[in-house]
Amino acid sequence: MLAIVVVSYNTCSLLHDCLGSVFAGLARFESNTALGASRPAGEVWVVDNASTDGSHEMVRREFPAARLIVNSENRGFAAANNQALRLLLQPDSDTAVRPDAVLLLNPDTVVCGDALREMFRVLMDNPRVAVVGAQLTYPDGRFQHSAFRFPDLLQVFFDFFTVHHRLIESRLNGRYPRSLYDQGRPFAIDHPLGAALMARREAIEQIGLLDERFFMYCEEIDWCMRFKRHGWQVVCAPQARIMHYAGQSTCQFREKMFVALWKSRFRLFEKHYPPVFRRVARWLVAAGMRHKIGEARAALARGDIEQAEVDQLESARRQIMELAVL
Repeated sequence: MLAIVVVSYNTCSLLHDCLGSVFAGLARFESNTALGASRPAGEVWVVDNASTDGSHEMVRREFPAARLIVNSENRGFAAANNQALRLLLQPDSDTAVRPDAVLLLNPDTVVCGDALREMFRVLMDNPRVAVVGAQLTYPDGRFQHSAFRFPDLLQVFFDFFTVHHRLIESRLNGRYPRSLYDQGRPFAIDHPLGAALMARREAIEQIGLLDERFFMYCEEIDWCMRFKRHGWQVVCAPQARIMHYAGQSTCQFREKMFVALWKSRFRLFEKHYPPVFRRVARWLVAAGMRHKIGEARAALARGDIEQAEVDQLESARRQIMELAVL
C-alpha cells in the first residue's frame, strides 16, 4: 500500500489541483500481487499548517476520502509530515494497514499519468533502495532539476556569485546531467528535491522520522544522508513525471524564507560536516551577502529597484550572520 502525505499552507487552489491529480493517480495504481488483493492501493493524508485561505474546509468538502489533520499553528514541513508518518507507521487500530511506502508531496505539484505506480515499482523492485524521486517539470513543460548531490563549498559559492549558466547547471553545482534523465532509467543520486520523495517504510523504521529541527528546507537532504549512512540507496526515476510550480508557499514570505533556508543549511552543516567546512562556508556566506548587497545598492542607484528591497536584503544579512549554529 502507498500512502501520500501532503503538507499545506495557504495554497488552497494549488492543493485542490494536487489532490485531484493524486486521487486520479491512485485510480491508475492497479492492485497487484505485491500489494495483495485484500489491501487498499493507497491512502491520502493532508496536514494543514494553520492555513487561513479555506484549505482544510476545501479538503473536507471536495476530498472527503483524504485523512485530514488541521494544526492550530504552522509547525513547519518536517514536523507536519511526521504527524502523519507517526500515525501511518504506528497505527492505533487493529484494522489499520501500514504502508509499504510513503510519498511526501508538495501541494504545488500535479501528478502526471502513472507517476505513482512507476515510483512505487522502482522502490519495490530494488530492495536496497530507500528513496525514489520523480522527474519534475515546470508548468510549461520545461525540464526542472529533480535530483542533487549533497551540498559542498562550490554550491555555497554559486548561491551568491554570478558565473556562467553552464556552470550553474553542471556537476560543479550539484546537478546531474540531462542525459541521465533522458535515458529514462532509474539512476543513483544523493537526494531528490523534497517536493516529491517516496520512502520505503522499513528504511524509515530503521533510521527514524524527519528531523523536526529543520522547520523548512534541507530536511530531505538530512534524511537521505542518514539513509545512505545506514547502507540504503537513493535513486531518481525519470519516467515518473510530476509537474512542480516551485516555491508557492515560501514565496509568500521571501525574506523570512531566505533566512530560514540558511538557518537550515547551517544546521545541516553543523550536523554532518567537519569544522573546517563550516568555517569556510560561513566566510563564503558573509562574503556572498556583502556582494549581493553591493549589487542591490548599485541597482538602487540606477533606479532599477526600490530602497525597500535593499533594506530587506540588509535585514536578511543581519539575521543570517547572527545565526549561531556554525
